[in-house]
Amino acid sequence: MNNRDPKLTALLFNECINAEDIDGMVSLMTDTHSLICYNEITSNNKESSRKVWLSFFKDVKNYKNNIERIESRDNIVIMAGTATCSNVESLNLNVLWSAIIENDKVSEWQVYEDTLENRKRLKIG
Repeated sequence: MNNRDPKLTALLFNECINAEDIDGMVSLMTDTHSLICYNEITSNNKESSRKVWLSFFKDVKNYKNNIERIESRDNIVIMAGTATCSNVESLNLNVLWSAIIENDKVSEWQVYEDTLENRKRLKIG
């Protein structure tokens, strides 16, 4: 059961990403947390997610998710915006994200290419 608005949990998680706050991110993950990037499962539990994010932040400098739109349907949060990065040009792009929230924690964080097809699938304008 969620005690806070699922959108708030997703935004808190994103704030931790933007601050490169691994401990904060892990504290907001369920034990079975999944990270899915562009339809590829990157990690499927809290500890493997920690390792993936540590490696990501080591390689990628000044990465930020800039959420410009956020919607929720029950415990699923859909976000649209841009990603920016100072050293990997291919990461500067429009992005869609979804988060599944369970008991005020993120059980799944998924990153999508911002395409019309994905916008229709996620039902975000």
